[in-house]
Amino acid sequence: MNELKGKTAIITGASAGIGEAVARRFADAGADVVLIARNRGPLEKLASRLDPQRVAVCAMNVTDYPAFARMLGMAKKRWGSIDYLVNNAGAHTRGPVAAVDPEDIRQMVQVNLEAPFVLTRMVLDVFKEQRRGMVINISSLAGRNPVGGMATYSATKFGLRVFSYALAEELRETYPGIKCCLVSPSPVDTGFIMDDIEQVPDIALSQPMVTSEEVAEKVFQTALDAKMERITGGALSGVMTTLGYLFPRARRAVKPLLLKKGRRVKQGIMSRRGVRPR
Repeated sequence: MNELKGKTAIITGASAGIGEAVARRFADAGADVVLIARNRGPLEKLASRLDPQRVAVCAMNVTDYPAFARMLGMAKKRWGSIDYLVNNAGAHTRGPVAAVDPEDIRQMVQVNLEAPFVLTRMVLDVFKEQRRGMVINISSLAGRNPVGGMATYSATKFGLRVFSYALAEELRETYPGIKCCLVSPSPVDTGFIMDDIEQVPDIALSQPMVTSEEVAEKVFQTALDAKMERITGGALSGVMTTLGYLFPRARRAVKPLLLKKGRRVKQGIMSRRGVRPR
């Protein structure tokens, strides 16, 4: 159970959901972990359940690049190496583009797209010195297929996916010991969705819902074998999103069926949570 013993992982968005689950899974496997999120309280609560010798808490916004640079120096000095960067932090304001505040669009682009790009570039300096390391980006099925009602989020995750594939190609040619991979989850049963369930587009819930622990296991397996992309929700979700992207007419043809399925799932969730439709 010590597959990652002696390894150091930096995890953004680590205070809850997928990030917290990834931190726990990596720590269970023996890794030293750096927990990053905006609010210190939840991070310290998580850290208190882990080995204090193998955890560091950094309360910061992922767009605070000077703070990230300082954290890199601290982690390198404390543990001697940095082996993984898990870009998990995300922002999502749901609704049609015409109804979303421009500031919210800017924030989604910054947190979901700009920050992973910049943090990856910064950690590459460390990886190049070591001639090894891995970036694991948390994308989404929404990044594999356009989703109405969440256009900006979908676009940022699409961009992150393309960035990951392109960077992997660059690294393969120049630094084969450095990897860039991604995990693309289907809907995840966390507050990221559940706290805003009324605003979640029905079609987004047409794919199998998974737990944060299931996503964390995919991330962990990627850390071990460097598979380029893993998808949660089953192989069929990957096939459907690929076909939907390649054949938009076919996607529109099956959309009513997906909407019906997603609406049924959504109504079931709202009923269990005691939420009445507005």
